[in-house]
Amino acid sequence: MEITLSDNIRKFRKERRLTQEQLAEVMGVTTGAVHKWESGLSVPDISLIVELADFFDTSVDVLLGYKMKDNNIKSTIDRIDEMCRNSDPEAINEAEKLLMKYPNSFKVVHHCAGVYSFFGVGKGKEKECKRALELYEQARILIDQNTNPRISEATILGNMSMVYILTGEYDRAVKILEEHNPKGIFSDNIGLIKALYLKKTKEAAPFLVDGMLNGFDTLLNSMLGYTAVLCSENKFLVANKMLNLGLDLMKGVLIEDEKVSFADKEYAYTYILLAYTYLKTGDRDKTIDMIEKTVYHVNRFDSAPKYNIGKFIFDIPEDWSMVFRDILGDSAKESIDMLLKFIDDTEITELWDRYYKQ
Repeated sequence: MEITLSDNIRKFRKERRLTQEQLAEVMGVTTGAVHKWESGLSVPDISLIVELADFFDTSVDVLLGYKMKDNNIKSTIDRIDEMCRNSDPEAINEAEKLLMKYPNSFKVVHHCAGVYSFFGVGKGKEKECKRALELYEQARILIDQNTNPRISEATILGNMSMVYILTGEYDRAVKILEEHNPKGIFSDNIGLIKALYLKKTKEAAPFLVDGMLNGFDTLLNSMLGYTAVLCSENKFLVANKMLNLGLDLMKGVLIEDEKVSFADKEYAYTYILLAYTYLKTGDRDKTIDMIEKTVYHVNRFDSAPKYNIGKFIFDIPEDWSMVFRDILGDSAKESIDMLLKFIDDTEITELWDRYYKQ
């Protein structure tokens, strides 16, 4: 068992921008004592360790740097998850047993909070919701133990917001999200709560627009990226369907406009990838059609580059603006050339070069 108390005292002190003298004053010890703690020359008394953990807003386990083996934790969590899948309320009892055994384990506390949230849906579930919120608050204190990159304080706060919705505390739910909304990650939920639960539709609109635009960009990027995965596995028919889905989305959401926008680049990417999938599935006519459409949008964008996304079927607030760029290339031609370099297929590259030069 490895203990890293000295390193952690120094780390937490520096995070709070305290000198050794200042920490010593808070703890009621000499500066030399703090120096010895951080140098590993001595260890604080147990009462001081508890005080230090409390002062640094962490647990004793985290302060000590103690890492427990979680084989038993994993098997128990798996069993509780199975109970949740079957809506078996015994999962609550199992969660409490696990919490009694590992009260200061972030993994346990966070997971059990989710169990209580799951069983907090429905009328008369105030007790479950209250317990879920208690555990999420405890998880925030233990967050330094977290090793899961998909979990952060922001995601915990998002989960707490959803629990507040279950308890009918809609103002509190939306307040948490508004105060912790980096890059608009909660804009869709903020807009939803304002529009449906609080009936504040005018306030909801900009958040919902932000959510839709973020979702639109995320979905397109994911589909284009996953197309590369599918093509690498020679699943060209599936890739073709996915690209056509993305194309339908763009055509359904973006309004045809005489003005050039970054949407022309998005169309060009989609069409050249569609051309490749049609080529690999033996549809020569469709391949040429897609390449011609790619050429059209490349020339249209490169003739007068604009980096706004274009017009949508929904109204965008006047004060809302965003400039779009991509990492493939400055011009649309450069971006297509880069995509084809990644694809590394001689036939589609030759076809593109031939039709682009016409």
